Amino acid sequence: MRDEHGQVISVRYEAVNAMLLNEFLKEYGQVQRLEATVAQQQEECRAKIAQQQKQIEALTAIVQKVSDQVVLSKPAPQLVANP
Repeated sequence: MRDEHGQVISVRYEAVNAMLLNEFLKEYGQVQRLEATVAQQQEECRAKIAQQQKQIEALTAIVQKVSDQVVLSKPAPQLVANP
């Protein structure tokens, strides 16, 4: 109960447990939602990392192929005889 100034003058102790349980359940629900969000974000990150790894492997193969072609297209060094 509160007095005319809004100050608490008594507490209904039987209501305290119910209020605490209600607050706990609200917070627990929020934690559950946050954990689900984190799990979803982790899965999305794993999928992106796997996709990027495949792209890196493909690009590495392309670079290796181009590098091999450059090596093959260079003329062999020739020695010049000095008179």
